[in-house]
Amino acid sequence: MDSEALNTFLTVYRSGGVSNGAKVLHRSQPAISRRLALLERELGVPLFERVAGRVQLSDAGRLMVPYAERAVAATLDAFNAVRSLTAQVSGPVSLVVVGTLAGGRLSAILKRFAVEYPDVSLTLRTATSAAVADLIRQGEATIGLRYSRANSPDLDCELLFTEPLQVVCAASHPLAGRFVARLAELHNERWIAFPEAPGRSEIAASHITALLLTRGLGDIAWTAVDSLTAQKRLVEGGFGIALLSESHVADELRSSVISTIRVGDISAKHDIVAVTRRGAFMSAASRRLLEIIRSDYKQTKSASRRKTIPKPGRRRIK
Repeated sequence: MDSEALNTFLTVYRSGGVSNGAKVLHRSQPAISRRLALLERELGVPLFERVAGRVQLSDAGRLMVPYAERAVAATLDAFNAVRSLTAQVSGPVSLVVVGTLAGGRLSAILKRFAVEYPDVSLTLRTATSAAVADLIRQGEATIGLRYSRANSPDLDCELLFTEPLQVVCAASHPLAGRFVARLAELHNERWIAFPEAPGRSEIAASHITALLLTRGLGDIAWTAVDSLTAQKRLVEGGFGIALLSESHVADELRSSVISTIRVGDISAKHDIVAVTRRGAFMSAASRRLLEIIRSDYKQTKSASRRKTIPKPGRRRIK
């Protein structure tokens, strides 16, 4: 059983069939089928079965996936480790982040890294929190940034920052800059939020939805928008209110195009977590990027603790 056979198996599984797998691997379909047949012959069990005209994993195939992922990732580790001995600057570096974390902060981090390692090939991609964990576990990315810890024995998760959420509205909104005692008092407002996608949706979006439901806002006017920038523009234009991270609307709050509604019965927040594969090889450049990420969030955490915010007058809106 070799790593190429295992990689073929994983590619066919992830791409949804032999034909798609052949395209991804730039091999002929018969070659892929032969490789899978040899692997199944060696194991003595079928890894795929055809159900209703579709190829899907057999019981043995489902059992095989996590072991194949670890083996392929370990092979990639060995390759990178040996290559780093002859490279003047170790690399490459692959980073995967949740889309809403790919903003000004990340740009500053990557700019600082690029200055220190101008010759390193850095790749960046965005994904949902669940997909970030999958890509790190599969060895397709070195460092991940996501919301909340991932429940996997193959991953190390490090809490970087706990970020508050706040209700934001247009500067011209009647409640802009004011206080309401309960979130339920905003039930007549139109809310703007990320859509609830089938399967594993974004954790941060699900968290916000659950928070609204527990505060009696289950039956509300809801506009699903899958872009953070579009959400902010809609809020700014007065088309609804939203529950967003402080950092996501910092520029808009400074320029006074967006305001906040202080709510007495919520203290909403979500955790920002760095994810790496447990026991994986990390090049010097990868380790340095992780250090820069930690340093940046640590400074933000310290600044948040030092910041003093005057308590607002608790004027209840009737």
